[in-house]
Amino acid sequence: MVSPSQVEAMIKAGLPDAQVQVQDLTGGGDHYQVVVISSQFEGKRLIQQHQLVYGSLQQAMTSEAVHALTMKTYTPQEWAALSQTA
Repeated sequence: MVSPSQVEAMIKAGLPDAQVQVQDLTGGGDHYQVVVISSQFEGKRLIQQHQLVYGSLQQAMTSEAVHALTMKTYTPQEWAALSQTA
């Protein structure tokens, strides 16, 4: 089991410029929803963006410390545009 702050730290270790929001979906510490905003997503397809995030969490996912993960990824420009419409 890992905490939301540990998930955030792992993602930021792999994507140092990222803004990360983590939500524990079950309260059990193994099912998470994350929102990740990073300039490293520029020019990458959605699958490539997700692969970057999964790469940061590879050890936790392999050991099943994180069993399930849903994510939304955005470039800073996409996030700014989304925030303006909300």
